[in-house]
Amino acid sequence: MSEAPRAQARTLASRAKVLAAAERLMRADPSSSFSMRELAAEAGVSFATPFNLFGSKAAIARALSVARIEQMTERVRDRPLGGDAIERLLQAVAVAAGLLLEEPVLNRAMMAALGGWTEEPGDVRARSRALWALALGGGDGLDPSLRTSAVERLPDQVALVFRGCLSFWVAGEVTDEDLPAEANAAVAMAVAAFAAPDRRATLLAKAR
Repeated sequence: MSEAPRAQARTLASRAKVLAAAERLMRADPSSSFSMRELAAEAGVSFATPFNLFGSKAAIARALSVARIEQMTERVRDRPLGGDAIERLLQAVAVAAGLLLEEPVLNRAMMAALGGWTEEPGDVRARSRALWALALGGGDGLDPSLRTSAVERLPDQVALVFRGCLSFWVAGEVTDEDLPAEANAAVAMAVAAFAAPDRRATLLAKAR
């Protein structure tokens, strides 16, 4: 193996160590008050390594969030979602919420750390949009006259409303028990705008 692949492998290994250490510290301290020095010590790397790899705690939170979305995407891709686009989207919501609830303390802490302002925005929204686009597919089952618009716009709308629901969950205003139903209802409202009239009433009823 040449030096370049070795260096890349070392970088990836260090990156994995830092992210795993950040998760351990967030589990122990959901306020994420740990310092970068404490993070480096937990990861067993030099003090400069987390800065060199990520630059800031906010960037580490973004990397963890991206990893969660990748896990959601893998589960949606690997799980045979049944039905039309509407049903697949709502099943994907259940998959995503279920994954977050496997470790609610860690995932709340990660999302809380992610919520701060940063000069360098990441691509969390784009990755979330891609997740919902995967579930939406070609938009089968939606109003035929709105299908093209739905395929283009609905994934981003679902990304926004799902993240909004998670924000209230992080703040403790939506409980772990209620998260799946609240997320389902929020996404159903977004989907209803593109549904045929006979399906729209059913979707709107989810919010009552």
